Amino acid sequence: MDYDIFLRHLKGPTLTRIIIFLSIMGPGIITASVDNDAGGITTYSLAGSQFGYLLLWTFIPMTIALAVVQEMGVRMGVVSGKGLAALIRERAGVRITFFLMIVLLATNFGNTLAEFSGIAVSAGIFGVPSLIALPLAAAFVWGLVIKGSYKSVEKVFLLASLLYVSYILSGYLAHPDWHQAALRSALPQLSFSKVYITMLVGLVGTTIAPWMQFYIQASIVEKGVPLKDLIYSRIDAISGAAVTNIVAFFIVIACAATIYVSGIQVSNVADISAALLPLAGQYASVLFAFGFLNASLFAASILPLSTAYVVSEGLGLEAGVSKSFREAPVFHGLYLGIIVVGALVIMIPNAPLLSILYFSQVLNGILLPLVLIFMLVIINDERVMGDHVNSRIYNYITWATVIIMIGLSAGLIITLFS
Repeated sequence: MDYDIFLRHLKGPTLTRIIIFLSIMGPGIITASVDNDAGGITTYSLAGSQFGYLLLWTFIPMTIALAVVQEMGVRMGVVSGKGLAALIRERAGVRITFFLMIVLLATNFGNTLAEFSGIAVSAGIFGVPSLIALPLAAAFVWGLVIKGSYKSVEKVFLLASLLYVSYILSGYLAHPDWHQAALRSALPQLSFSKVYITMLVGLVGTTIAPWMQFYIQASIVEKGVPLKDLIYSRIDAISGAAVTNIVAFFIVIACAATIYVSGIQVSNVADISAALLPLAGQYASVLFAFGFLNASLFAASILPLSTAYVVSEGLGLEAGVSKSFREAPVFHGLYLGIIVVGALVIMIPNAPLLSILYFSQVLNGILLPLVLIFMLVIINDERVMGDHVNSRIYNYITWATVIIMIGLSAGLIITLFS
């Protein structure tokens, strides 16, 4: 990266820079925020409930890894003007792209089921039956995209990102031991027990998901960010990674300061919200449940959208929120189909949700290293990136991230089948 260019772009009137950033802001913050979805929040909650402050040290390397990958995504999108699936198709051919599409479709469908399951659970906390909540949620997320333009949809997504502040408030209301939280954040305490390793792999595995790389680049392309404003998209991507992990940090300390200290056994978000009521007060409990509903609804909108982008780009078809159903029938049809089927599956009594979720995590583990390697190959291709290829140091950092993610993904797969 050329840091002279970076500094040169940041010179000038402060108000002008702020206005430009606000107009560019969106894809990075939205993509990172959705990372705190139903599965992510459940994982963070259980980490705090079962291990207290012990795993807080993971958030520093996780933030760096997420920032690196997101920055690469926005840079590729702005410079090339193409989505990741389209670039992979051009570089690797139709067969490999088709394989990636099939695996990502299966993975994202499993993750979408988790989001609708989260909607059902959180609605139940507020006394709304799932048979009412799920159809309403499905209609809302479909109507949001089918009736809106990219700009209007992005504003709604940014509002949903802002609502994650409820978890920061929950953490504050839980009155954590800030000294312990700071200590455990700075000093890793490792354990080789199976439960610790399983939770560690689960935490890191929720940070970077394959769908994120496709979505952030597709949204950058549809937003139409000009090359001269690339620096602001980079800031958006990096700040998004920081903010989403701050939220996750507060989820962990909220549960560590209350449930872990009290020795209460919990297994899901409904248990956690109920446990917070006598321990941290009504406001903390309600804010936690509200945050989970917002996260599930938010991710239920984004994951099918990411899938629709990937399949449409991979097949060389029209894609985009701003396009009508007639202009992009595959894009809109796939988006609607995933939402409808996802909601219906969760409404089936005794649906094998756990097996589906495990399978989707295995597919995530298989797909993620491949996606990251393709990104590295493309971003170092001067024919695509021109002067915006990775620097040597940046490549070292990114390859280290890839190797770590491959190891952790392999660990996740082994853990799931052990």
